[in-house]
Amino acid sequence: MKALGGIEAGGTKFVCGIGTGAHDLTIARFPTTTPDEKLAAVIGFLRQADLEAVGIGSFGPVDLHPESSTFGHITSTPKPGWANCDLAGRVRAALGVPVGFETDVNAAALGEARWGAGVGLSDLLYLTVGTGIGGGAIAGGRVLHGLVHPEMGHIRIPHDPARDPFQGVCPFHGDCLEGLASGPAIRERWKTPPEALPSDHPAWALEAHYLAEAVANLALTLSPERIVLGGGVMRQAQMFPMIREEFTRFLHAYVRHPAVEEGIGDYIVAPKLGDSSGILGALALAEQAAG
Repeated sequence: MKALGGIEAGGTKFVCGIGTGAHDLTIARFPTTTPDEKLAAVIGFLRQADLEAVGIGSFGPVDLHPESSTFGHITSTPKPGWANCDLAGRVRAALGVPVGFETDVNAAALGEARWGAGVGLSDLLYLTVGTGIGGGAIAGGRVLHGLVHPEMGHIRIPHDPARDPFQGVCPFHGDCLEGLASGPAIRERWKTPPEALPSDHPAWALEAHYLAEAVANLALTLSPERIVLGGGVMRQAQMFPMIREEFTRFLHAYVRHPAVEEGIGDYIVAPKLGDSSGILGALALAEQAAG
């Protein structure tokens, strides 16, 4: 078969891949600069292969509706130069192949569903916790969209100011999930980069509490068959046991299923694809675009 191309378009770097799946992916990374400079480098890399299709998982906000005149655009991003960028259209015009387009976190969810922790499942939740917080869901085997696309990082969770007087860092909502639990929130609250905090620092118990609240709310809303937690903050090994314990406490035996009653260690998991969830999700989008 012909090769597929993938683009994981991030706010700080673009990851590009050429291959047919998780076993033969060739990857290149480029720092995110201006659209003209960046797309020239990306397209130059992808032109090395005879591609059947390209998939793009992009930072946003983005327009995901094929009938829209701005489908495939990055829309109202504050990143200089990228607002209203026709990312999918420019790649399609340059390479002359079908292009699949998604949010970056939806693409990561799709990658885990296709080759990672969600193989064999029809319903999966992927939450990334890093510079921001974002979520993607696979429901009935399809990526969940809706009016625009899910913004799980901005859900409101219980915030007790007596326990945590921090007001949050989200410029839109203050103490939403991202405002309280993202990497920048940890840094601002404790005046220390997250990676510099020791594993027994009280920051991690508070972080686990907020993430467990969010995951419990999302699990009760979407009823996923598995929950994958990725991103830089989740590289702290102690986080998963703490989140699972808090999650179980929040549910209080209400959800009666062996996956959460007996197999919580296999229900809330790390990405099986590691840092490659996004680029492999982009490759899965190319696979879909190729039909």
